[in-house]
Amino acid sequence: MAVLLGVHVLGLLVLAVLRLVLFVAGHSMLSADSAGKAGLQSLAFLHGLWFDNVIACYILIVPLAVILLSCAIGLRSRLPLVCSVRWMQALWGVAFAVSAANIPYFLYFFKNINSSIWNWAEYGTTTFGMLFGEASYYPPMLAFIVLLTVFIWASNRWMRQFVMPAPSSRFLARLPALALGLACIGLCLFGIRGRRGYNPIKVSAAYYCQDPFLNQLGVNPAFNLLTSTLDDFRPENALLHLMDNAEALDRTRAYLKRQGPEDAPLQYELQPADTIKGKRNVVLIFMESMSADFMQAFGQKQCLTPFLDSLYRNSLSFANCYSAGIHTNHGLYATLYSYPALMYRNLMKGSNIPTYSGLPTALREAGYRNLFFMTHESQYDNMNAFLRTNGYDEIYAQENYPKEQVVNSFGVQDDYMYRYALKVLDRFDGKSEPFFATLLSISNHPPYVIPEHFRPKSEDEETQIVEYADWALRLFFDEARKKPWYANTVFVLIGDHGKLVGEAESVNPESYNHVPLMIHVPGGTPQIRREWALQMDVQPTLLGLLGIGARQHNFGVDLNRTKRPCAFYTADNVICARDSSRFYVYEPSTGQEHFYRDGKNADGADSIFSEMRNYLFSMIQSAQYLLQQGKTTVR
Repeated sequence: MAVLLGVHVLGLLVLAVLRLVLFVAGHSMLSADSAGKAGLQSLAFLHGLWFDNVIACYILIVPLAVILLSCAIGLRSRLPLVCSVRWMQALWGVAFAVSAANIPYFLYFFKNINSSIWNWAEYGTTTFGMLFGEASYYPPMLAFIVLLTVFIWASNRWMRQFVMPAPSSRFLARLPALALGLACIGLCLFGIRGRRGYNPIKVSAAYYCQDPFLNQLGVNPAFNLLTSTLDDFRPENALLHLMDNAEALDRTRAYLKRQGPEDAPLQYELQPADTIKGKRNVVLIFMESMSADFMQAFGQKQCLTPFLDSLYRNSLSFANCYSAGIHTNHGLYATLYSYPALMYRNLMKGSNIPTYSGLPTALREAGYRNLFFMTHESQYDNMNAFLRTNGYDEIYAQENYPKEQVVNSFGVQDDYMYRYALKVLDRFDGKSEPFFATLLSISNHPPYVIPEHFRPKSEDEETQIVEYADWALRLFFDEARKKPWYANTVFVLIGDHGKLVGEAESVNPESYNHVPLMIHVPGGTPQIRREWALQMDVQPTLLGLLGIGARQHNFGVDLNRTKRPCAFYTADNVICARDSSRFYVYEPSTGQEHFYRDGKNADGADSIFSEMRNYLFSMIQSAQYLLQQGKTTVR
């Protein structure tokens, strides 16, 4: 027993070291109120020990049972002990790997690693290329290798210190050892449960203060990954249960003023505004991880995006636009088809691909040729199949580009994709059919690759890559202005999602979802709008401006005709609603609610929070219901 308990303690020490590494690496994420408060910060490590012990007890339970059985039958061999230690070494290695991987994941997403990573599992080459192509991942990898090596060496040496006593041939003489073993198994089972009371330990037990970084720091990554994965496979948790489906749909129809038929309850006829005369081409650019906070127009002190800031001032721009989620597939799905994201679910994946009435289908019906350009492989996130099923005629991806232009696991760089797209669009001389070209950039996503021919002004790689993304866009526009189709084209630029910029002010920092949205019409009148705008609203707003009437069945609104009471969006494990002063966050897996007002924690009794909750819950629940019922197209 002493050998197993020693390995158990040694594993807990390694996890504590990895947690300390994450704390140091993410120290800037601490809120101003908790910075410098050692006592408050130390509680995160105590909670971490609590959660680590749950995983440790899962690892320990089988070796304890093996040793107990060996004692019960009076086995004299050392083999059960050796096998038990090897078992523990293997499983502890997995736990260490998850904790090490959690460090870059948390620093990027501000969330502990969860079941959303399985979305990347099928992209082995791309995912491994991303891991080994990004230098910031090397320290956690090295820490894992060093700590695992030390752990195996120390546990082997600890095992060799103990000489197995010869068990007594009399059963009664073995009873004290059996009693001790049973007691240890009982304690181990309690450790797995994690707490007294009706329910076993859950992630919510780690939340103890108002600092979202410290609260999440206490959660063991392996525990979070395991429980979120198990939740995905539990029938009762496969779907969100925010409110009754019928009630949610009734509320949504009232909010959106939709009275469609039973098989398309949100259907309506989009009336064209015909603001822009003539049939215009459309270029829609998704800017990877482009948080609004990178732009000086939104308060950034550094001059990272001079081109985007200029374009923002000379376009129809929306100051309060929010992405549907925090992954690229969320941004594409919401912007093109006007449906909200459902937390971390990738709604573009799956062999049974649903069909949607979206921006590509509406433009195709209006006579447009639809083209999609991406930097990476077309199979990533099932894009090729999904986009072709839902309105796109041509897909251009890594398979189309010269191999020498591929710089990492995500394919070519932005400026090359832009140049390639311009050559393809050259076949449109402005007199033939109009085109709808969608371009998905990648540069502002690890692993970062800054070309030698670009000279950034900032020193930090995180900001240098933003400078490069802006520079590549400027080159694209400089070349596009020389084309015969430029003057007859509407350009839409939007962030697919944001990323953490500055301090994490809440459990879900605003910079992850606050993105720029610009509709640029050459020669048009610039305007900056302040109403709430969502990625879902791009489709009806753009179609209205283009003067294209279309039958719609989605959650988007024409921002020239309708104002939303608040913004709503998701971020992996939370759903959120925001107005001018309030911010509401709900965690479906734990039932926890977070209330903020003017950037500070607030009393949830405010009736406006209740209205925001109803709006948020209705929209998300209705979207899930319509998807589940296959009611995603017009009738």
